Parts: sequence; structure tokens; C-alpha cells
Amino acid sequence: MDIARVFFVTHRQGLVLRGESPLLDERDLIALGLDATRGHRIGELGGATTWVCSLAHDAFEAPYSAIGLRALHAMVDAAVFGSAMRAVQLAGFVDTHRFCGRCATPTVPVEGERCLRCPACELTSYPRISPVVIGLVRRGDRALLARSPRFPAPFFSTLAGFVEIGETLEEALAREVREEVGIEIGAIRYFGSQPWPYPHQLMIGFMAEWTSGEVRVDGVEIAEAHWFRAGELPLVPPPMSIARQLIDAWAREAR
Repeated sequence: MDIARVFFVTHRQGLVLRGESPLLDERDLIALGLDATRGHRIGELGGATTWVCSLAHDAFEAPYSAIGLRALHAMVDAAVFGSAMRAVQLAGFVDTHRFCGRCATPTVPVEGERCLRCPACELTSYPRISPVVIGLVRRGDRALLARSPRFPAPFFSTLAGFVEIGETLEEALAREVREEVGIEIGAIRYFGSQPWPYPHQLMIGFMAEWTSGEVRVDGVEIAEAHWFRAGELPLVPPPMSIARQLIDAWAREAR
């Protein structure tokens, strides 16, 4: 029995929609000038297999349009958004690993695995996942929130940074906090995790306690940072982010 296939089509702006839906079929691919046989399988969704194809041109008209992944979050349910995130990450991986990093031979997909392999030297590449620690630091009835000059909006969030080679997650968080705001932390406790496809991060969330030092921002990664009480919060990240989940969990407890 043939299993239905649905497609996500990635675009430089994010994903292609038909009307308000990111779930396309083979007729849509034909209309967009894409070849379904060149798609990459993602997984399953609602009894259908999900695939991703990439669109390199802007020559499409109504009912097709493009939308960013963040904007899509408010339009679809969690299952569809999760598949869309994987589609964007997989398409990015395929685009950046078209050739072997060792001998420059064109790579090929491997049946049954999510990877690309060099047919000449057999170097196998898997999708990149970059671990990022993110933590809410507490001091009594206050929490430390900071504003980065790179934020697209002037909101305050929790501190975060990439894990370096040879570090534990806890060591990475303590280092990032020390480097960015000059304080020491302890009692680091795991909170939860979230895939974050911008472009290929895995956010690992923690709660932590202030142990010593006064806030001194580095002026590069962090523009300003302050201690806030739960009833006096500034503008914070949207609910879809683990940063907001950390803040909300602390605020509920603090109140």
C-alpha cells in the first residue's frame, strides 16, 4: 500500500506556504518546479511520511508565499511545527554538505540513516547539533535578566552560550555567566531542553543560584543586566522559547 507523502519546501525566507499551510503535496512541487525524487525524508506526521525539498528561486505566485519559522509557530500545532523545524535543519545540513569535506567528492544520502556519505573515501557526515546552555540565575527573590545588543527587540532574557570542547554543561553555564556578567553561580539544576533551529542548536536549560560577585556586563555580548522581582519583569521573550519557560517557572514559584 502506498503511504501518503507531504512535503515541506524550504526557502531563503523560511518555508513556502500554500495559502496558510506549510504542508504541500507533489502537485505543489510540480507547480514550484521541484522534483519530488530529490527530496529528503524527515519522518512521519499524521499517518503520512514527511519530506523536505529546497527552493532556490523567488518565482512563485499566489497561492504560494514564504514565511519565517518564528512566524509559523503561531499558525500551526506543535506536531506540524516540530516537523517544520526538522525540515529547515535537514535542508540546511544537505545544502552545506553537498561535497565531502575530506576529498571534495559529491556526497550521497545513505538509505535508512539521516546522513550523507562520500562514495570515494566513505567519510560520513551527520546533521550538526550545537549544544547551548541557557540558565536563569536567582538571588533571593530576584532573578538576573540581561539584554543583548543583538536581540531583534529590546527585551531581557536569561543568559546563554555555546558549550566548548571538553566542558560539562554545568561548567559551560558557569563560564558563560562569569564572562558575560562577572558573577559566580552554584546549585546548578537541570530544567529542560528545546531544539532551536536557528540554525541547529539544542538549548539545555538550567536554574542556578548566585554565590558571589556583583553584576558587571561585558559590553559585547550583554548591553545591560539587572536583578528583577517576579512582579516587576521587563519585556521578556515569547512563550515559544525555553528562556520564557525558565522565567515563567521561576515567577510562579516566586509568587
